[in-house]
Amino acid sequence: MTDPQQIERFGYTQELQRSLTFTDLLVYGLIFMVPIAPFGIFGGVFQGSGGMVALAYAIGMVAMVFTALSYAQMVKAFPMAGSVYSYAGRGIAAPVGFLAGWVILLDYVLVPGLLYLIASVAMNSVVTAVPVWVWLVAFVALNTVVNLLGIQLTAIVNKFMLVGELIVLAIFLVIGVVALAQGKGRGFSFEPLYNSATFSWSLVFGAVSIAVLSFLGFDGISMLAEEHKGEARQIGRSMVAALMLAGVLFIVQTWVAALLVPEPQRLLAEGDSDGTAFYDAAHVGGGAWLATLTAVATAVAWGFANSLVAQVATSRLLYAMARDRQLPSFLSRISQRHKVPTNATFVVAVVSLALGLYMWSRDDGITLLSTLINFGAMTAFLALHVSVFWHHVVRNGSRDWLRHLVFPLIGFAILLYVVINAKVAAQMLGFTWLGIGVVILVVLYATGRRPRLAGQTNE
Repeated sequence: MTDPQQIERFGYTQELQRSLTFTDLLVYGLIFMVPIAPFGIFGGVFQGSGGMVALAYAIGMVAMVFTALSYAQMVKAFPMAGSVYSYAGRGIAAPVGFLAGWVILLDYVLVPGLLYLIASVAMNSVVTAVPVWVWLVAFVALNTVVNLLGIQLTAIVNKFMLVGELIVLAIFLVIGVVALAQGKGRGFSFEPLYNSATFSWSLVFGAVSIAVLSFLGFDGISMLAEEHKGEARQIGRSMVAALMLAGVLFIVQTWVAALLVPEPQRLLAEGDSDGTAFYDAAHVGGGAWLATLTAVATAVAWGFANSLVAQVATSRLLYAMARDRQLPSFLSRISQRHKVPTNATFVVAVVSLALGLYMWSRDDGITLLSTLINFGAMTAFLALHVSVFWHHVVRNGSRDWLRHLVFPLIGFAILLYVVINAKVAAQMLGFTWLGIGVVILVVLYATGRRPRLAGQTNE
């Protein structure tokens, strides 16, 4: 069991309810990543990878495994909410933690808005009589109510949603494989994993930067460190397990879908601006009903299940930064009845709704949000890998070279390559956001309010 004093020894008071098991964490991570996540972005990854969509997801999984291993090391050292913010702040220095938290805010604060928007657009395409904005309001309101009622209810809902997603995925895979065996699509081929005619490392890694969006969320498990009732090491194990399971599911489903794409050359040349490439493949395999089923499942998974846990993770990040007085203190207030950060949850809901409505009015809204989220997450993960090395090797003299040097170095190198090869627009917007964070940090120092973490006496 978790030492009840582990938060107190870092200068905090245990305020959140410890009720989550290893299984709860594993389900949470899978729901956050969404087992059917490739349904919604399949076309973009297919085009970006030259049709080698399964390879893009395989490389993305490997890259994220090294990041998960770094998370596992830091959550054992600092078993608290806050993710990269807490790990970089305590593993390196509080100002570095502030910047890492600021950068990952770009990921966490924007993710719910993106999920709500994608789901609302998808539902509007199925039920055209209901406007997109109505779906947005409904999804936000429903998730906020569930989250405000406590983490245990959220965990129960997660389990039901995961079963539903896996059932839909199983239906698609069975029907898809049978269809390929019957001669539909292109038949069985290894081309989705490797195609010598289109292969290049720059091409594949460019697609990985898109595919990684599907893996974002495993790191959200670390946000629940103060609500987990087991040993801290179980948090890291659940992150690695969720990532590996999701990765296998991503590879298998995109492999089958790639072989069912009706016009692969057109998709490679023109892309998938409508986001329907996966549903078109499902139509080839099983007809209109399967295409509709996969579309509706995507909407529910992104708009309810995924955004539900995204709201949880974001509210915990705001809570962690606020209790260190690096964000307004009202965000750190906890509901005494349900033991959840109520104000932070409400703020996430309001921001998500406003962001979703605004981006809906833009033609490039979904694309813009996706690039910003990816850049924020990748940059924050770079800080995570550095914090593992700095805390364990530089500060504490660790000689565990594999876990504290080699693995973080490999993870850092892969992510750095992805960031460097990201779209220029994403780089410009991402560095602008980082620049704003630097300005805020300078202002904090100038006004005598430099970042300090509870229990730390010096920087």
